[in-house]
Amino acid sequence: MPSALTALDIFLALIGGFLLRAFIARSRQRAPYPPGPKGLPVIGNVTEMPTSHEWFKFAEWAERYGNIIYLNLLGQPMIVLNSAEHAVALLDKRSNIYSDRPVLMMGGEIVGWKYSLVLSPYGQRFRDYRRFIAKVIGGPTQVKALLPQEEYETRRFLKRILNDPERISDHIRKTVGCVILKISHGYEVQEGHDPLVELVDTATEQFSLVTSPGAFLVDVFPLLRYVPAWMPGAGFQKKAREWRRMVERVSDEPHEFVKTRMEENTNIPNFTSELLQSETLVGDKEFNIKWAATSLYAAGADTTVSAIYSFFLAMTLYPQVAERAQAEIDLVVGSDRLPNFEDRPNLPYVEALVKEVYRWNPVAPLGVPHRLLEDDMYDGYLIPKGSIVIANIWFVPKILHDPKLYANPFVFDPARFLPEDGHMPAPDSKNYCFGFGRRICPGLHLADASVFTACAMVLATFVITKAVENGKIIEPEVEYTSGTISHPKPFKCTAKPRSAKAEELILSVDEQN
Repeated sequence: MPSALTALDIFLALIGGFLLRAFIARSRQRAPYPPGPKGLPVIGNVTEMPTSHEWFKFAEWAERYGNIIYLNLLGQPMIVLNSAEHAVALLDKRSNIYSDRPVLMMGGEIVGWKYSLVLSPYGQRFRDYRRFIAKVIGGPTQVKALLPQEEYETRRFLKRILNDPERISDHIRKTVGCVILKISHGYEVQEGHDPLVELVDTATEQFSLVTSPGAFLVDVFPLLRYVPAWMPGAGFQKKAREWRRMVERVSDEPHEFVKTRMEENTNIPNFTSELLQSETLVGDKEFNIKWAATSLYAAGADTTVSAIYSFFLAMTLYPQVAERAQAEIDLVVGSDRLPNFEDRPNLPYVEALVKEVYRWNPVAPLGVPHRLLEDDMYDGYLIPKGSIVIANIWFVPKILHDPKLYANPFVFDPARFLPEDGHMPAPDSKNYCFGFGRRICPGLHLADASVFTACAMVLATFVITKAVENGKIIEPEVEYTSGTISHPKPFKCTAKPRSAKAEELILSVDEQN
């Protein structure tokens, strides 16, 4: 039986691997790499990599080095794209070679998220997942069939806010979970405490943390995975074991729930059961169905929650925006019913408000890293094969926070998307916040419908204001968590019905079911 690796073995292997990689790279280099911080011998830019809110540091580097930045992480090239022009040119127009995913040692290999759609390498499993998901939510036509359920769950959301306005964040998670778990597994979420919703929430929060660039040293030094948990600095091993058990539960338990219901003939039609019945279950087909369903609700739950919570933060800070949106809803919809998805074409300001929610603080500031499959020449630079390529969606300086395109970019202003005061509308944020190329979010139509429906119905029924405690107004801070999915940090606000008629509409949800 081979002996365990010593710390010296690991160190020597790391140095040897770096030197070999550096020699190969130098021997094949035909053009300069893009500019970037110089770094140190051997380790490159490892010590300069931020461990949280990386998009701010990348934006700072862009001001110094330009919109294509090259980083060296112990011989592993990383390219940061800080402009939409470059992101579209590479990740969209050359998606045939930019659609792979890097191996994330901590989040993918050790914890186990490598089987999810978002981390799957570009290949047959990835294509199976996309094909499965496209059947259910792949386009406007498929999503249209789900709108009645979406609108019903949003009305229940309004009622939860009315009954308990102190727990808006919890109500958002509950509502999004109700929609997605019903679609993915036919699971009907319980009111109050629901174990499956809480399981999904915990797992998706861990996914965001464990896949954040630079968060774990083992992603830079992969051989550290063999270091025993008792060694100094190897505390990630204990965390990885706990999180891996959570990943196994979040993929297995909902799947077994569906199979049991199918055996009992009590199944509600859903994504998983329909595929189990329609697909030929040979090889790893059932495994792929299970993980496609896991990907569907795990990814959709967290991103949509973040966007809707950002909406509440924006309405708390910008009451004039809410008032203008409410005036539009009152004029178009009236006060005798709630707005629905069919009203969307007639609510241009509300539509612009949703675009501004996506732009103001993107839910995935860096997206998920891409991996280049072969050497590429672009703009006079060599981008070497195997490069990790990141689009800084938060910054995208010529798009989401560029004052040349968005006056006062840190101000929440939906009017920037409307042809007012003689100016052209700003670029649509939806073209960038859902990702690029063949890795674009497959659930973007459902997510967008969810966010619009929540925004429109909340605006129609509630006045959202700053909280007051002991006679003092509580000013919310615009602060967001780090991680692959970024959420507003908890803040206080109040939500009260706009009128007696609005309250009546909220309470009528059970009658409309």
